[in-house]
Amino acid sequence: MADEWLVPASGGSYSYIDGVSLFSMRLAFFGDVVGRSGREGLAEHLPSLRRRLGLEFVVVNAENAAAGFGITENTAKDLFAAGADCLTLGNHSWDQKEALTYIVREPRLIRPLNYPAFAQAPGRGAQLFTTEQGRHVLVVNLLGRVHMEALDDPFAAIDGELEACQLGAAADAIVVDMHCEATSEKMAMGHFCDGRASLVVGTHTHVPTADQQILPGGTAYQTDAGACADYDSVIGNQKEEPLRRFTTRISQGRFKPAEGPATVCGVYVETDPASGLARRIEPIRVGGRLTQTVPQVEAVSA
Repeated sequence: MADEWLVPASGGSYSYIDGVSLFSMRLAFFGDVVGRSGREGLAEHLPSLRRRLGLEFVVVNAENAAAGFGITENTAKDLFAAGADCLTLGNHSWDQKEALTYIVREPRLIRPLNYPAFAQAPGRGAQLFTTEQGRHVLVVNLLGRVHMEALDDPFAAIDGELEACQLGAAADAIVVDMHCEATSEKMAMGHFCDGRASLVVGTHTHVPTADQQILPGGTAYQTDAGACADYDSVIGNQKEEPLRRFTTRISQGRFKPAEGPATVCGVYVETDPASGLARRIEPIRVGGRLTQTVPQVEAVSA
């Protein structure tokens, strides 16, 4: 691809020497989308974030997108229309029964990789995507086992995937969504993948952590990306039912997503064009109640 120029979706141009892009890949990952508020927040803010940050690829965790529980075809289409390139799931993958058949038809939707083989879970737990610029991004979704459903070992599952599709060879970037409860399990996964993935980021707990960093081997890491949700809530849910259960130990109904303006929470990553490892990671928070932060970036040169 020597001397070839490709035009990215964000405007500007990309150049190549001996098949290697001279420009970093700019990625973003956004945490659990909770209900209508989260979907509307992403629809409001993601298009402008893609332009402002020059994002080449965007991953969104969508396991709470349909009324807080699972995903439907229509809610997935809303998120793709907003600018998501890939949707990941988690422990609520099958709460909406139509997801069992929709995921077979939609390769941009992936579920946790480490379902037991005998479960014959539909869909796929990893997918290799080609960006508009012709670069390849592997996205892997994992489900932790500490205080979660007892699936197969996520460490063995990701090890096989990273061996089969190596960073800097088969993939220009690799994004790992570690959906789990325990911060220790998420951090362990970051170190386990260090040097073999561009980004390991946690989801599920809905609160953005302040530990974004590049690990010693070059992998960007954050324990939890946070959520795309109304934060005048209990982790994205209306406050009344969680408070009732905590104070009385009596359930009187389902959790319902909070309906106020969402804060869209995620992480921004730039990768080295040759190795695929991270050069930069910064938080993203826009809209809603939380303190706002958007990375400052230079425009891609034409």
